[in-house]
Amino acid sequence: MKQVDIKGIIVPIVTPFNEDESVNTDELRRQVDRQIEAGIHAIFPFGTNGEGYILNGEDKKLVLETVIDQVAGRVPVYAGSGCISTKETIEQSKMAEAAGADVLSIITPSFAKASQAELITHYETVAAAVPDMPIVLYNIPARTGNKIEPETVAKLAQVDNIVGAKDSSGDWDNLSAYIDLTRDIDFSVLSGNDALILKALQYGATGSIAGCANVYPHNMVGIYENWKKGDLEAAQKCQDAVAPLRSVFKYGNPNTVVKTAVRLLGYPVGLCRAPFNQLPDEGIEALKQVLADDKAKGMC
Repeated sequence: MKQVDIKGIIVPIVTPFNEDESVNTDELRRQVDRQIEAGIHAIFPFGTNGEGYILNGEDKKLVLETVIDQVAGRVPVYAGSGCISTKETIEQSKMAEAAGADVLSIITPSFAKASQAELITHYETVAAAVPDMPIVLYNIPARTGNKIEPETVAKLAQVDNIVGAKDSSGDWDNLSAYIDLTRDIDFSVLSGNDALILKALQYGATGSIAGCANVYPHNMVGIYENWKKGDLEAAQKCQDAVAPLRSVFKYGNPNTVVKTAVRLLGYPVGLCRAPFNQLPDEGIEALKQVLADDKAKGMC
């Protein structure tokens, strides 16, 4: 199995689109360099913020191969290979392995309700199909309708190549239970909620997959790096700085807010794919104000 440290601030990088919604690979390469230059610890194409839910297989292959080529070994590359069916998840996982991804992030199946036994079988079957690939479980029940219970994470953590879990539930009790139940084994827990990064690190998490890093990579990296060197005051300052941007999420899809913010900063990443590409005027104005305020504070 590939040996990769599951740690730090991992950016679920946005997928830039042209006006016709085709992938803008030139801008994707620029975004990769922007993130690495800011000190990001890993790049994660077609996660939730990368609109993996709306990309087809050809899109994902193109995005992943472009990112891996541009990264050129500078940081690990994660690939979101989870699909609704076990069969397609295995197919996408093998595609990512062949392309040269370092880690697989596998979201739960969605829409149809899955029992914990079904989730265990799903993940064990996928893990067995790609035994050389480290796998990070991805829990985001508000989007998928399926929750990975802490006890299920503890059981799956016994599988050799299931090496971590990302919790995006926003439920501290759930995230902390993931950590508690896996403390004594070689297993990494990542915060998927940008408001909980520092709290999670202090409790035992190893990092975060942080959507807001698309907007403010230096700041998000600052949470981890300052925590790591013991400067909790500086880490808390970076953590608190995330709140104004997150406050705009109430106006629409958070992924759309994040991508719109990146575009307003001057990067031609395009719109999210329809129909998930609209923010009301008051949301746009609120976002502009937050970005202006943050620029005045030096966050950009």
